[in-house]
Amino acid sequence: MPGAERRDVQEKQPLNHTADKEQRLLPGRSNHAGSLFQPGKKLQEAICVLLVELCERFTFFGIVCNMILFCTVKLGYRNYQAAIVNMCFVGISMLTPVLAGWLAECLVGRIKLVCICMFLHFLGTALLPVVAFPFEDIYIDRRHILHTLTKREQKIVFYFALLTASLGVGGIRAIVCPLSAYHLEDCGLKELLSFFNWFYWLINLNSAVVFVSISYIQQSVARNLGFLIPFVSVLMAMITIHMVRGEMIYKPKTDGSLLTTFGVIASALKTCCMRYRYFSGGVTNWLDHAKENYGGQYSEIQVESTKSLARLFPLFTFQILYRACVMQIPSGYYLQTINSNLHFSGFVLPVAAMNVISIVPLLILVPILECINSCLFSSKGTGHSPTIYIVIGQLSAALSVMAAGFSEIHRKHFPQVEQTLSEEVLLVSSMPCFHLAPQYILLGVAEALVTPSCSLLSFRLVPERIRGISMHFLTLFNGAGCFMGAFFVQTAHAGTQGNWFPHLLHEGKLERFFFFLASLMLVNTLGFWTIAHRYNNLNQEYTDEFRGSLPEEKLLKHEKAIKHYDSVLEHSPILSPMEKS
Repeated sequence: MPGAERRDVQEKQPLNHTADKEQRLLPGRSNHAGSLFQPGKKLQEAICVLLVELCERFTFFGIVCNMILFCTVKLGYRNYQAAIVNMCFVGISMLTPVLAGWLAECLVGRIKLVCICMFLHFLGTALLPVVAFPFEDIYIDRRHILHTLTKREQKIVFYFALLTASLGVGGIRAIVCPLSAYHLEDCGLKELLSFFNWFYWLINLNSAVVFVSISYIQQSVARNLGFLIPFVSVLMAMITIHMVRGEMIYKPKTDGSLLTTFGVIASALKTCCMRYRYFSGGVTNWLDHAKENYGGQYSEIQVESTKSLARLFPLFTFQILYRACVMQIPSGYYLQTINSNLHFSGFVLPVAAMNVISIVPLLILVPILECINSCLFSSKGTGHSPTIYIVIGQLSAALSVMAAGFSEIHRKHFPQVEQTLSEEVLLVSSMPCFHLAPQYILLGVAEALVTPSCSLLSFRLVPERIRGISMHFLTLFNGAGCFMGAFFVQTAHAGTQGNWFPHLLHEGKLERFFFFLASLMLVNTLGFWTIAHRYNNLNQEYTDEFRGSLPEEKLLKHEKAIKHYDSVLEHSPILSPMEKS
């Protein structure tokens, strides 16, 4: 039957073409499989990526840890202005990885963008010492000053340095240190939870070292040279990238993008608006309007992937207000610490060193949570959903902000004393700064419970092809939380004529701002608790939830049906010779 064989070959060609196309679209999978035979090389790559991650975070925390003190003392900013600048810098640094990922995928290319971002990061961290350096103290001789920057010039250089540094952070996080570089595709639920726990444990251990060392150098020993430390750290990151350039620049899978996700949503909304009366009864989900079968322009696999991602949008939304509360550590809590007594046994504690108190609970809780998770996984076999951790963590964040309000009332009952910070004499409360420890501890407990759990849900509950996009969306909503925190500060200051976020804390009512934020966070926690059941099933394979509905699967089933039908025709004794021919 030469004709049948020819038809068989022709029918297999589209399938082979589809399979070849899929293999070309997934280069990371073959690379990952090949790396399994080189465990030493894979370990070296993971260590290098982690080293660059730690170096980048070292520079980031080095910039953030004393920014408010620098803005208020050096640049003459009001308290609310310094807090807004700090939160906006953190927010931009969270959003730029998403922008960098899109640029690397669509316009520039990964290698070129890494070089550009490393240069921008280098430029930003090199310009910060220009603003911080005391040029007024350097003389050519006894009568002439070498150089002096005016306040306006300092602010221009400062903002430009922050912008370039944040843009550089985006490229490093998105291209050099994405989560996909750690090869988590084959990890189970228990392994993923352990990875996120210990990953954030290392990040916070690094930040603890930064907050203690750099903050003390900036504040006491050589405060104007403190910004040189981020500069040295970024040099270390550049050397590390150069040494393992060929192994570290990970090339992820290219079968999904943010543009495709946004395009599916936009196409579905457009079709719903234009042709609602025709499609309202024919689809089970509004995103189905974007499918080609219903008048859209996207394939079924793209729409189904977007639908699984859309399930996480409520989870992401409830993280916005939580992130605004977390941002009180480098803003509201920091201002409380500045206005408290930092003397301890004749030693002046760095202001940012109080942040270590919020990190200690995370460093302690992670090993404990690992033991709990191991026991649960071994006893139940399937483990448990981390949504309970998120609920408890968000409740802890609400209690932390509430405790900050009571601490502010308590702080005002102490008499005021003079305290010198960065060669400036400030009038502060005589209350020891350790009285603020409960609010730091509660927020540290919240971070230990919420951040790894949200990362796990964002990574686990979507198909493998869009896990990177899901983590990008989580980052976008976290960045939105930083900007919401800045918006709250600006609104509270403007709406109350500076009473709720004052420049002189003993003359204002900062506790009212904390109580207002705590009430919002309690409502936010209750709202998430009502929808937490949607994310309880972590053992469902979302990568296979729409298997069989994809075009390739349909073609494969069609081919098997044809072969089965041909075999029936050939072996059936009922058919006549004329029918067989």
